[in-house]
Amino acid sequence: MTDRALFDPGLQPERTELAWRRTALAVAIGSLLSLRVLPLALPPSAEAWGFAPGLLGLLAACGLWLAARRRQLRVSAVLTGASHGEAPGGGLLAALTALGTGFGVIAVVFVLVSVLS
Repeated sequence: MTDRALFDPGLQPERTELAWRRTALAVAIGSLLSLRVLPLALPPSAEAWGFAPGLLGLLAACGLWLAARRRQLRVSAVLTGASHGEAPGGGLLAALTALGTGFGVIAVVFVLVSVLS
């Protein structure tokens, strides 16, 4: 039995891509909510800064969506033997971790600005 016969093209890679798409949608929804809430929660002098996290989050959600699709295509190509490269590593997960950490820092800054004003 060959390696290609062992590969089912529709299961694991597709489930993983769908999970990343759900993650991108969650980031997009959180970003849209922050566009609505943050400008109202900040003092009038810092109101314009309330739009920055939401816009960055929407850009990140688009990037996650595209990266998930690209990752799924690469994994499928490696598993079917169409590509002799390696399967993708944890770059997408590292990017999502950095994004979450960055937004956590931004949230702390916004809370401090709100409390100190």
